[in-house]
Amino acid sequence: MYVCWYNYGGQPAVAVPQSLAAAPVPPLVPQPVPALHHQAPAEYLIPVSPQTVLTHLGVPRKRGSEELMSHGAMVTNGTGLSPQLQGEMNDAKKVKLDSGANPPSRVVHIRSLPHEAAETDIVQLGMPFGKMTNVLVLKQKNQAFLEFQDESAAINMVSYYQTNPAQVRLKPCYVQFSNHKELKTDASHSFQNANAQAALQAAQAVMVSGNADEQTTILRVIVDNVLYPVTLEVLHQLFSRFGKVLKIITFTKNNTFQALIQFSDPISATTAKASLDGQNIYNGCNTLKIDYSKLTNLNVKYNNDKSRDFTRPDLPSGDPALDQLQMGGGVPMAGFGMASPGAFGAAARLGMPLAAQGGSSVILVSNLDEEKVTPDALFTLFGVYGDVHRVKILFNKKDNALVQMADPHQAQLAITYLDKVRVWGKNIRVAQSRHAVVQMPKEGQPDAGLTKDFVNSPLHRFKRPGSKNCQNIFPPSAVLHLSNIPASVTEEQIQSWFSDYGAVRAFKFFQKDRKMALVQMSSVDEAIHALIGMHNKQVGENSHLRVSFSKSTI
Repeated sequence: MYVCWYNYGGQPAVAVPQSLAAAPVPPLVPQPVPALHHQAPAEYLIPVSPQTVLTHLGVPRKRGSEELMSHGAMVTNGTGLSPQLQGEMNDAKKVKLDSGANPPSRVVHIRSLPHEAAETDIVQLGMPFGKMTNVLVLKQKNQAFLEFQDESAAINMVSYYQTNPAQVRLKPCYVQFSNHKELKTDASHSFQNANAQAALQAAQAVMVSGNADEQTTILRVIVDNVLYPVTLEVLHQLFSRFGKVLKIITFTKNNTFQALIQFSDPISATTAKASLDGQNIYNGCNTLKIDYSKLTNLNVKYNNDKSRDFTRPDLPSGDPALDQLQMGGGVPMAGFGMASPGAFGAAARLGMPLAAQGGSSVILVSNLDEEKVTPDALFTLFGVYGDVHRVKILFNKKDNALVQMADPHQAQLAITYLDKVRVWGKNIRVAQSRHAVVQMPKEGQPDAGLTKDFVNSPLHRFKRPGSKNCQNIFPPSAVLHLSNIPASVTEEQIQSWFSDYGAVRAFKFFQKDRKMALVQMSSVDEAIHALIGMHNKQVGENSHLRVSFSKSTI
């Protein structure tokens, strides 16, 4: 006899042989799901500026963003771990994948996770085996711990995945017993626990109902009190923290910004709704109102600023103003009027002076590789999202730096797009700083070239009013846009230059303008390193290459 359970997208259907059970798993007892959205996570309420974006979730008390960033345990997502559990995390690579390595325990240890793995992914690995009571994801270490109510459930899970390798977001991972009998997290730093509890409660609701297929994977999101523009990229970054986002459609209705967001599974959708409903994207404004959609599928025709199918990178960019999008089941978007490219122009114009009046232009960057970081490298990377005026690598903590942008709006863009991005093999953290300016060292102070002023640099991308660069700001991607290429430079030369930073997967010149080209690296990490190394490279007697991230595909 086999027990079948709903499976996460990309995860093989789990069929658990009854013979694997060391002991019968007690029946699940229905439990009410608390309305988590009544909580006010502190990171949604960081009292530093209207420009502070929500880059983390689930903190039940107020903390300044620089305070959050200054604690090593929090930065590594290791909040509240006991020293023993920290040791297990650090020694995980030494542990052989062997069911005999540790005796059976209610706590299961999962290794080799993809970086984007969320609590919902881990919970879904354990759902077929029994009730779960705690989950902890250590993103920096690509590991997680999952605690069951009963040891027999953990035994079933480890036994099953010994012979049927687990996958999270299509990446194989390893499942074994932890050497701890229970998962203890520090209640005083329940920073991470709200996400974990939301995921567990969503899973429990599905398990009690007994049919995940009856629950929707699509959320309808309304943004009220919009003072700052809401982009598709910001929505994707925010909601993908709860699971795999497949599709997004944005539109305006009755002068209100709305979006439809389709997850790969109902647990991720339920967790996102419980965690984000009623929260503000920015401090005091851009309030999210979330409910479930009756639709079963979103049919996205175009990949552009207003709609995106993340499973179909081959879709054309199209012109959403000329073609109404159809949604699954043949339901048209009648009366939904797609937002025009300038729909948020007024909000943007409103946001700029507000940002200038409140909030800091200085951002704190932490978890850097102190062996590789330089002021020039940070100037180039952060310069993609605004004009960098000054950079200071901290003298006594060289894996931290302060970056001063031209204004708070640009600082916010940098936070939105670069927080948790992998640079030199480490996921950097980017948050607003309490400092108003970056101070240059006084004469005679030791600095060793760690502070640099770039105010008069000729390399600023946004100094010229109305620059097209302002309309071409995209998140880090594997595809880079090159411009200012001299006619004498060949494709072979360009590929040779970029191959110093990784494998070049594809390249093409623009047909109408050979001064521009696209180059695709094998990963976003390599593209970031290539941008840092190749932007402003001299490629001709009077020519310097310009490099930026692209949303195009080759």
